[in-house]
Amino acid sequence: MQNESTLFEKIGGMPAVDAAVEIFYTKVLADDRISHFFRWTHMKSQHGKQKAFLAYAFGAPLKYSGKSMSDAHKHLLAIGLSEVHFDAVMHHLLSTLRDLEVAEALI
Repeated sequence: MQNESTLFEKIGGMPAVDAAVEIFYTKVLADDRISHFFRWTHMKSQHGKQKAFLAYAFGAPLKYSGKSMSDAHKHLLAIGLSEVHFDAVMHHLLSTLRDLEVAEALI
């Protein structure tokens, strides 16, 4: 068995990231507290960006060339994005990882 050293490898690599993004956005878009922030978002493109970001954040051996978090969300601050919304997004990310049975120690 190969030594799994990165979080990306421990959670199951790209198949796990792909599944997480699909589940995550299903939850986000069903949540009236935050779904309006995605009203004009091209979701296929958004899924790709989120997969690249999460893979990179989890330690995948790839380069992330997307915007910084602050730059990517700057326009949303102008329409009311706040800590309440961040908390809702984090709740959905955590519940998604639990749905995928990622170990609590890794979460």
